[in-house]
Amino acid sequence: MKRTPLLNRHLSALIARLGHLDQVVVADAGLPAPPGVPVIDLAISANLPTFFQLLDALKTEMVVEQALYATEAGADWVTDLRDTLARWEADQGKPIAVQTTSHSAFKEQTQAAQAIIRTGDFTPYANVILTSGVPF
Repeated sequence: MKRTPLLNRHLSALIARLGHLDQVVVADAGLPAPPGVPVIDLAISANLPTFFQLLDALKTEMVVEQALYATEAGADWVTDLRDTLARWEADQGKPIAVQTTSHSAFKEQTQAAQAIIRTGDFTPYANVILTSGVPF
């Protein structure tokens, strides 16, 4: 059994196969998945797990160089996301470029993702596309 905090075998396998610039979507319970993009569905019930619980688990194993979210996201959620990404930057010792786009453009971008990870989060627009970085 693994010793790191991230125990989900599907998430660990996804992260292990990511290359530089591959993208992963962390999604709320309602984001549609485009045909052909694998979905790792972690949703159990409303707000379980939350978007931020999943990000905390991912940061234990994933190097991120860019994060993209929709401009329609609420101000409180954006503040929480930026705070979380700042801690992630500190932990990995590398900056994360943060960008925004419209929700419709965001959904189009999900077509290029390696996978969508669905949480149980009911917060509107609680979605981010993480671009994989390198640890060196």
